[in-house]
Amino acid sequence: MTKKMTKVEMFSAIREVVSENAEMVAFIDHEIELISKKAASKKPTKIQELNKKLKEIIYNYFLECEGHKTIKEIQGAIPELADLSNQKITHLLSAMIVEGKLSKEYEKKTPYYSIA
Repeated sequence: MTKKMTKVEMFSAIREVVSENAEMVAFIDHEIELISKKAASKKPTKIQELNKKLKEIIYNYFLECEGHKTIKEIQGAIPELADLSNQKITHLLSAMIVEGKLSKEYEKKTPYYSIA
């Protein structure tokens, strides 16, 4: 299965095909510029901002504590996480693993998280 092309990639490919027509090239360049401006002006959503704050709180918790912790231990120790589901906390922890801030180990099929 082939990867879908983005709008910019598609316009760039079309630009190469119609490179002889100055009017079409100018139009394509303008469209690529509009797409780039739109992408650059995106602000994070409220949920993204909240997730960022929660990840900072979790990271600070791990800096203060020692050893590795389960999701239940993390949820019990951090008041801001008390109302969140295990799935939401797992999502935040997984994002932090991808960012290189945390690591995950398994002991008897139970995931334990610790500072990377």
